[in-house]
Amino acid sequence: MPEKSIFTQAVHAGEDLTKNHGAVSVPIYSASVFAFSDADEGAAIHNYQKKGFFYGKLGNPTQDALECAISELENGESALAFASGMAAISASILTLVKSGDHIVAPESMYSTTSIFLNELNEKFGIETTFVDATTAENYANSTQPNTKIFWIETPSNPLLKITDFSIVAKIAKEKGITTIADNTFATPFNQKPLDFGVDVVIHSATKYLGGHSDLTAGIMVGRKEIVEKARLHTTKLYGGNIAPQIAWLVLRGIKTLALRMERHNQNAFVIADMLSNHSKIKAVFYPGLEQHKNYKIAKKQMKGYGGMIAFDVGGVEEGKRFVNNVKVCTLATSLGGVETILQHSASMTHATIQRERRLKTGITDGLIRLSVGIEDAKDLLEDLQNALEKI
Repeated sequence: MPEKSIFTQAVHAGEDLTKNHGAVSVPIYSASVFAFSDADEGAAIHNYQKKGFFYGKLGNPTQDALECAISELENGESALAFASGMAAISASILTLVKSGDHIVAPESMYSTTSIFLNELNEKFGIETTFVDATTAENYANSTQPNTKIFWIETPSNPLLKITDFSIVAKIAKEKGITTIADNTFATPFNQKPLDFGVDVVIHSATKYLGGHSDLTAGIMVGRKEIVEKARLHTTKLYGGNIAPQIAWLVLRGIKTLALRMERHNQNAFVIADMLSNHSKIKAVFYPGLEQHKNYKIAKKQMKGYGGMIAFDVGGVEEGKRFVNNVKVCTLATSLGGVETILQHSASMTHATIQRERRLKTGITDGLIRLSVGIEDAKDLLEDLQNALEKI
């Protein structure tokens, strides 16, 4: 059977109409406890010898439907849903490391992941070496005998840096190291890291998978042995499980994922092109532009370049003035929703980081992170151009 288009997959992913009395929309199972027909069935389900549910923290039919859907979209063997993206990130890492182990990760990536990795070093002796991940060989050069994880984030947050999946995965396999990729910015619409040899993919489902700025959730998907270890051990001990109501919202969001991502991609390219030709813009970071440092790698492994753009308007005051003068765009700290959201990184998400350290990671004083929504591109262009005239 030929592979279905992702537009069709997104609508029907994980669908099983033989369940739930044929309900087209998976019901929300608001149950924390599931009864057994007899002691033997209870023992079999409780000990994972038979498929079923017994306690909400460890699984729920609505959660299961979401996990089946994302497994299909990402071509993964298994998936596990969480209450937040950070719950997914922390569980995936803690499933694979112990005190004394080592991780290699990008020097430029989601700041809370960096903070978490530094915390692991300070409190538990799990060291991370941060590298320029745009050069894949830096992972090999930073490997130690105790390295357990190569962490990948591409496109990266917020500078849209690109890492070559194939090369990093090949290095990891040669050295017996697990690769984990944060695919939040791209989504499976634009790239599928598992197809390039990556072991595990992470999503903050709060962003594009949910898509409407109305939920908080995370996803882990990939090799079954790793995902199920996280389910049966890490999540059981540390929590972070998703609520069935939230799992249902993510499922509903996924049904329009392909349509939304197509529009996000189109709008972002038009806006990035405009910004790259504007006299008041110092730099634009968007992997779909040919002048992007990693454009060739992005073109090789991405089907589209996503809805995220970063650009530099000069300084702190210019950045504040710019975000204070948009009318259509929303000033907020999240991303991936249907609405266009922007932030001035130096005064918002990175305000607590020392300026020297911030600049070292590429977060300049005038950096703006723009999550391009699905509004009419003309309206967005006019809004951004009007705000640029004020600086």
